[in-house]
Amino acid sequence: MINIPLIIVLLYIAALFVISVFAKHLAKGSEGYVLAGRKLTTPLVAVSITGLAIGGASTIGVAEQAYSVGLAAGWYNVAWGAGAIAMGLFAAGKYRELNVTTVPEMFEKFYDVKGRAIAVASQITILLVTTSMQYLAGGAILASMLPSVFTLRTGMVTSALVFIGITFVGGMWSSGLSNILNVALIYLGIGIATVLTVSGQGGIASIAAQVPQEVPYFHFVDGLGWVAIASWFAVMVTQCFSAQGVVQIACGAKDSKTARNGFVIGGLMMLPIGFLAALMGIAGKAMFPSMSATLALPQMIMSLNPYIAGVTLAALWAADVSTAGTLLLGSATLFSQDIYKRFLNPECDDKKLMRVTKIAVMALGALTFALALSVSGIVKTLLIGLSLTTAFTIVFLFTVFFPGMARKSSAFYTTLVGIIGLVLWQFVPAIRIFPHVIYLEWIICLATFLVVPLFDSQRIQYPAGKKVVSESVTFGIKA
Repeated sequence: MINIPLIIVLLYIAALFVISVFAKHLAKGSEGYVLAGRKLTTPLVAVSITGLAIGGASTIGVAEQAYSVGLAAGWYNVAWGAGAIAMGLFAAGKYRELNVTTVPEMFEKFYDVKGRAIAVASQITILLVTTSMQYLAGGAILASMLPSVFTLRTGMVTSALVFIGITFVGGMWSSGLSNILNVALIYLGIGIATVLTVSGQGGIASIAAQVPQEVPYFHFVDGLGWVAIASWFAVMVTQCFSAQGVVQIACGAKDSKTARNGFVIGGLMMLPIGFLAALMGIAGKAMFPSMSATLALPQMIMSLNPYIAGVTLAALWAADVSTAGTLLLGSATLFSQDIYKRFLNPECDDKKLMRVTKIAVMALGALTFALALSVSGIVKTLLIGLSLTTAFTIVFLFTVFFPGMARKSSAFYTTLVGIIGLVLWQFVPAIRIFPHVIYLEWIICLATFLVVPLFDSQRIQYPAGKKVVSESVTFGIKA
C-alpha cells in the first residue's frame, strides 16, 4: 500500500534541498552566507522571523498543552508575535544601523572584550539547547505519525540531516527562501486540518459538550490564568530584543526600514497559528479523551484523508525545519565571528571565515544532536535559559536609547549578574518569590546596569562624528 503521507514528506524534503542549492549561488562570501549579504527584503524578513518563531513548541507543544488547559495555550504564539512586533517597532532598525553581525560583537564595539566573551558563551549555550529541542520535536513528529517508518531515534536522525544539510548548503539565504515554503505549508496544513477536524466532530459546540466541563476549554484565559500568560509575554518580548537568531535576521535586512516592517508583519502573521493549534488539541481531547496528549494528536491527524494528513505532517515538521535552520546558523555565526575570528585567527580572510562557518554548522549540528539524545526536560530548560537574554536586552536598550548611562564594564557585569541569578533560581528555592525567573532577571540586571556607573567612570565610545545630546540620545538622534 502506498504511504501517501511519507511521499508528501519526502517531496517536501526534496523541495528544501532544491531551494538550498539555488540559495548557494546567492550566498557569496561570509556575509552572504550568514547575513544573506544584508539583502533580505521585507517579505523575507517577515517569513524568516515567523519561521523562527513557529517551531515545535508553537505547534505540537501548544496543541498538547491545549489538550489539558484549552484555548489559553494559544497565547504562547501571541506572546511571540508581540515580541516580534515590539522588536520591529523599537529595535530591529537600530540593529541594522549598527552594522554588526552578532550581539557579542555589539558588546565589544561599545563596551569591552570581557563583555563580548561572556556574551558569546551565554548566547551560544542558549542556541545549542534550543536547537537540540528542535531535533527532539522533529523526531517525535515523524515517529508518532509514521510509526511504521520512523522510531524516535531515526526520526531525530532524519531531522538532523535535513536541518544541518540545508543550513550548510545555503546559509541565511537558504533559511529565508525555504521559509516561504515552510510558512505557507504551516498555515495551509494546520489551517485545513483544524477546519476538517472540528467540522468532522460536529463543530465547536459538539466538541465543547464532549470535553470535561470542569476545565474551561473554550475560555481564552482561565485555563492558565493571566499570571502564566504574562510570564510568556515577558520572556518572549525580552528574548526578541537580543537573542542571536532574532537579531541576525534584523541584521540581514537590506535597510532599517525593511527590518522594522518585516518584523511587524511577521509578528502579525504569528498571532492566529497558536489558537489553531490549540483547537486541534481540544479536538484531540474530545476524540480521544483517555489517551495522552502526545498520542492523541497524531492519532487524530492521521485519521484524516491521507493527503490532508500528509500535508499536515509536513507542516508540523516544517515548523521544526524553519526554526532549527536559523538557530543552527546563529550558533555557527557566533563561533566563527566571536570565537574563531576574534580570538583564534584575527587575520583570517573572508574565504577561510566562510569555510570555518560551514564547518561550524556541521560540528555544532552534530553536538546539538548528541545533546538531544542525552538531555531531558529540555523545554523547561529552554524557557529558563531564554530569561538570560534579559541582560542582553537591557544592555542593548541603554546602548541605543540612553548611552550616557552606559559604562565600559556595564555589559560584562550585567550579564554576569544575570547568569548568577539563573543559577540561584535553580538551586536556591528560597529566592523564588516571583511567578517566573524572568521578573527576577529584570530586577537584578537593571539594578546592576544602573549601579555600575558608581564605580566605573569610563563611558562607552560613540561612532565618529556623532555626539550625545543629554543622556538619552541614539547616535546623535534624540530618543
